[in-house]
Amino acid sequence: MLTVHSENELQLSADVLVIGGGPAAAWAAWAAASQGVKVIIVDKGFLGTSGAAAASGNGIMAPSPENWEKVLSERYRIGKNLANSRWIERVIKKTWLSLPLVESWGYRFPKEDGESVRQSYYGPEYMRVLRKNLLRVGVQILDQSPALELLLADDGSVAGARGVQRQHHRTYTVRAGAVVLANGGCAFLSKALGCNTNTGDGLLMAVEAGGELSSMEASNHYAISTTFNATVTRGVPFGWASYSDEAGNDLGGYINGRRDPSFLPKALLKGPVYARLDRATPEVKAVIEKSHFIAFLPYTKAGIDPYTERVPVTLVLEGTVRGTGGIRIVNDDCATKVPGLYAAGDAASREFLAGLASGGGGPNAAWAISTGQWAGEGAANFAKSLGAHANERVARPAGQVGLGSSPSHTSETFDSEAIVRGVQAEMFPLEKNYLRSEQGLLDSLAKLEKLWEQVQGNPKQDSVRDVEFSRRAAALTAVARWAYFSALHRTETRSEHIRVDYPETDPNQRYYQATGGLDKLWVRRDWITDAPATPPVQTTQTTPTVSKL
Repeated sequence: MLTVHSENELQLSADVLVIGGGPAAAWAAWAAASQGVKVIIVDKGFLGTSGAAAASGNGIMAPSPENWEKVLSERYRIGKNLANSRWIERVIKKTWLSLPLVESWGYRFPKEDGESVRQSYYGPEYMRVLRKNLLRVGVQILDQSPALELLLADDGSVAGARGVQRQHHRTYTVRAGAVVLANGGCAFLSKALGCNTNTGDGLLMAVEAGGELSSMEASNHYAISTTFNATVTRGVPFGWASYSDEAGNDLGGYINGRRDPSFLPKALLKGPVYARLDRATPEVKAVIEKSHFIAFLPYTKAGIDPYTERVPVTLVLEGTVRGTGGIRIVNDDCATKVPGLYAAGDAASREFLAGLASGGGGPNAAWAISTGQWAGEGAANFAKSLGAHANERVARPAGQVGLGSSPSHTSETFDSEAIVRGVQAEMFPLEKNYLRSEQGLLDSLAKLEKLWEQVQGNPKQDSVRDVEFSRRAAALTAVARWAYFSALHRTETRSEHIRVDYPETDPNQRYYQATGGLDKLWVRRDWITDAPATPPVQTTQTTPTVSKL
């Protein structure tokens, strides 16, 4: 339990509590409220301006019906036989049907020949409209109120959450019949634009409550950025770049006219790399400057013409935000293993949509829209099934690490900032996290275990901010351990998971890796028994078929 005491602790109750402040959380809150239940949503920042979506524009995987089969086939191909064609179809269809709602709520999509083109959104306006709609339907929003631990009833079902309110310097408790975790993935405080709210809090809360994670080996997505402003990670413009080294020698990096995804990491390990967008045609320039204008702000501020001048580039870790790993969902309602607990958006594993490949951009935007609604509806129905006295259940806090509540392995007080730096030292380097090997993973896991022992100690908790930071340090450490432990056990290279000691994709490793545990980590293979779809076929199954080992 949180150890910061406050005389004016806020105590609330709802049918459904949604944790998060991005698109998935907003859609979940709306969907739950649409079922006629009381909904509270708590956000670490200000819902509408915080998070990756609000920071810039984004594409949406929402093709028109005549293109569904083509897009489905391509997404399945990218997933390398780990994606699920039925789930891809569900996401595409749900997203396509949902976007007119956004327009009816006040968002203005661009028009062509009098018809709305719903293929992308401008993040700040999109999130403003979603927030306005939540207030319209009566959802109670608690801003600047990070949730830090779940509450569990005696039967193991979720019963709400506790957290802190920064601006009021107090703790809060929300009792609820069901909870949706939609508070994003984990980018390890890399400063990727809009991602510093994504610190893996939901993943830790889920595991502490008895939930599981899946595909955590797909947690090492890096995005290109300029070195002089290594925060704007929009890679589309760099698709028209030529690359050179310090001396100006052309580095190539293209295979059959397309950029080799492994080229840049390997080149950066050898020395500085420079890019110039000299492959962009006038038509391409017009498109990328309109759709990805935020990527040009660093150039404008620096007085650089990226089409004629070379700019130094780097790679910024986005972890599971554009990766795949997250909370394991067990049915079509995005339920987790914990009764009453649901997951959506980047907090949930996107393995059904992307396998171990990145779903960054359009696919993840569609995933947020669709899973947010499924999770919200599922949570509302679960809360209704409990009856009118659900919030009278006896409940206990589930938080165990970084809150000063678990039996400490040490009496020492740990330094949250030092813990974070230690985690980053293992997760940021390309030679550790991008090009993985058994020995490298074991070395990093040994160091992360020492950090985990430290966060069992007594955190500084003089203020609500201290509580938040100590819990964040614990979450970052936990996510790093799960990521590397899963990576150690997948002995192949597949999509974003690269093992230099196992460079080939093994067709016999067609399974998802579930993982969890706190002091003692574990991995389980969930074998996919459906025949690979070539091309994808329509199915009527309600869930992907897996067997557990």
